[in-house]
Amino acid sequence: MIVFTYPGQGSQKPGMGSAWVEHPSWELVGEASDATGRDVAELLIDADAETLTETRNSQLATYVLSMVVYDAVIRVGAEANAHAGHSLGEYSALTGAGVLDFGDAVRLVAERGEAMQAAADERAGTMAAVLGLDDDQVDIACARTPGDVWVANYNAPGQVVVAGEADAVMEACEIAKELGAKRAMALPVGGAFHTPLMAPARDRLKKAIDQTDFRTADSVVVTNVDAAVHTDAKDWHALLHAQLCSPVRWKQSLHTLAGEGATTFVEIGPGAVLTGMVKRTLKDAARVTINSPADVDGLLESVATSTTAAAPTQEGEHLFATERLVVSPSAGVFRPAEGVDAGMAITRGSILGHVGDVEVRSAFSGTIQGFLALPDERVTARQPIAWLRKS
Repeated sequence: MIVFTYPGQGSQKPGMGSAWVEHPSWELVGEASDATGRDVAELLIDADAETLTETRNSQLATYVLSMVVYDAVIRVGAEANAHAGHSLGEYSALTGAGVLDFGDAVRLVAERGEAMQAAADERAGTMAAVLGLDDDQVDIACARTPGDVWVANYNAPGQVVVAGEADAVMEACEIAKELGAKRAMALPVGGAFHTPLMAPARDRLKKAIDQTDFRTADSVVVTNVDAAVHTDAKDWHALLHAQLCSPVRWKQSLHTLAGEGATTFVEIGPGAVLTGMVKRTLKDAARVTINSPADVDGLLESVATSTTAAAPTQEGEHLFATERLVVSPSAGVFRPAEGVDAGMAITRGSILGHVGDVEVRSAFSGTIQGFLALPDERVTARQPIAWLRKS
């Protein structure tokens, strides 16, 4: 069972989109800019660390890059049995699971970032990671602190994030060290997320959530609020509304996924924070991180190796590692190229047909196994056109 995981705020870094500019999936950046009225490419390529720390910027940039990576991954035919996202990453997970349309999701994420930025500006806060201390002991450290500080993320064994007013967070960290924590360190975020300090953002975000169309998930989603499996369309309004001021139960979510049969976790988005959490929580699980287009081509082979090692009888997954999908570059009517048919060996860059006036070129060398779009069929952007067996 393969799980796609999606990072949240804090995984961003300057220039994190640079490696993807020439990839076909970069077109989503333009779509996101059109949908939000913001220059998302500038955030992904040129913004400095201080700019990306601002909540309104980090959330939008992280979500869009996660979707660029997701789009690149599904272009090669990779699919997940389940999805889970950390905080902001839950919106990415819902998009990957078919609950949210990309255009709706990017607008919702932009509004979430603006609402949380306003809440952070109204009442300043911060977050810190406490390492090497049990969850209960971190709870005790927060309870012993006179100021406003709470547990915000249960990330992994011995890794808990606290959040609140800056002085209170600092004091809670000192108490945690007295209780045996090995280390406490500040996080590069602009507010006390997943705490009552975010309450001012709830009404604004609720309006945006209530205006958004949610669909039934086409695969399992494990959510932050309750670390439980959800698929029903009617669940998402309440869950996303509650998520804003509730702790992220990530460690518990990973255990839920393992209980569902998850064996391989693929991190979709910037950084490798979630991969590290999986390593600490589920030591026998296979882990794959996608940080650049170069990682995408080896993804299916990595997944096949790990799943076959875990269950040698899963021959189908091993064979799937050699398969690739060619997808439509745009919306329009598909017309296959003359003389191109199943069984034909092609090279990278070969023209398989046209969608309108746009050429459909294969990004891979291989043998055509069949066409997934019919002649004169109207297709959408990124709809699968043909199936290849990679040579």
